[in-house]
Amino acid sequence: MTVHGLDGPTVVDGGRAELVLFWGGFPLVGAAAGAALAAASDWLAGQAWVPVQGLFELAARLPDAYATAGGVALGTLAGLVVAGIATAERLAVAVGRERVRLRRPGGPAREVARRDTRAVFVDGKALVLLGPDEGELARERSDLPAGRLAEAFRSHGWPWRDADPHRDAYRRWVPGLPGLPAEADALLRARQGALDASRDGEARELRGELARSGVVVRDDGRRQYWRLTRPAPEQGRDFS
Repeated sequence: MTVHGLDGPTVVDGGRAELVLFWGGFPLVGAAAGAALAAASDWLAGQAWVPVQGLFELAARLPDAYATAGGVALGTLAGLVVAGIATAERLAVAVGRERVRLRRPGGPAREVARRDTRAVFVDGKALVLLGPDEGELARERSDLPAGRLAEAFRSHGWPWRDADPHRDAYRRWVPGLPGLPAEADALLRARQGALDASRDGEARELRGELARSGVVVRDDGRRQYWRLTRPAPEQGRDFS
């Protein structure tokens, strides 16, 4: 949903429909999947490649009604867990004339001033704001439509770009590549390990360390690409 105020900010978020999908749809899908797995438990219990064999063997020994009820309950619970995770990751973007506020449920709001921003664009699934040194003021992943974000930022006079203006400046990182600041190669090496192990929090922290070293990094799957910022005064940057 996009909400336009006469003088206030434009808010872009998933709206109530998204919450209905999360809390209504995911548990229903989970319940249906659980019932289907319970119905197939006899066959699944005999397949060596199927994980959690003990669970399916137990279900196969139970009366059909109990197995189905258990499958529905577990599937519903799994759907609720997924809904909770999806809700916690929802991003709301409130764009005003002077600043933008980025907020996720349960977390602190982050604000970026328009005067500090040189470009705004969507990179894959991420909303990105660049500062005076062309480093990243913010990078936030979301499923918000790029068209709605573009409309919101443009309507308030922000420097929206249809693509990353520095896309061609990125180079694929490999260990020992020349041209990087002295400490950046070690940071990228550590971050590669975090990406390979799906340690997202550590990868975000190391992105911040690289930003402080003047290196912007973007990911393509588990491959890292980098570019350098240009010198500029440090002011109000948010590396995360």
